[in-house]
Amino acid sequence: MWQQKQVTLKPKMRGFHLITGEIVSLLPEIATIKTGLLHLFIQHTSASLTINENADPTVRQDLESHFNQFVPENAPYSRHDYDGADDMPAHIKNSILGVSISIPITDGQLNMGIWQGVYLCEHRNRGGVRKLVATIQGE
Repeated sequence: MWQQKQVTLKPKMRGFHLITGEIVSLLPEIATIKTGLLHLFIQHTSASLTINENADPTVRQDLESHFNQFVPENAPYSRHDYDGADDMPAHIKNSILGVSISIPITDGQLNMGIWQGVYLCEHRNRGGVRKLVATIQGE
């Protein structure tokens, strides 16, 4: 069985945001799957998805600090700045972290490690709503 739907996440400020609970509430279909897979794809080029630490919020702060140093704004080699100084770094961060993740579903729940959670990585200062395509495969 395959299911697919688009879900919309509310706007978030720049940073790494734990969205596991939001995803589960937007996708009640997960609870009906005994064995399967959830694939999430973000339809944007200036935000990304990843899985990381879900307990200590300083991990998200440290990730944001690292990526801001790793991919700085106003780099002298950047030419794409039509949408602001945060635009090209957002595209680079998107390419590094990626636009999709897959998570096993077991007995109606996301089967991640105890310390894992789904992150929306918002790379723009004000990114707006973010749309995800959720594809669920399973029985």
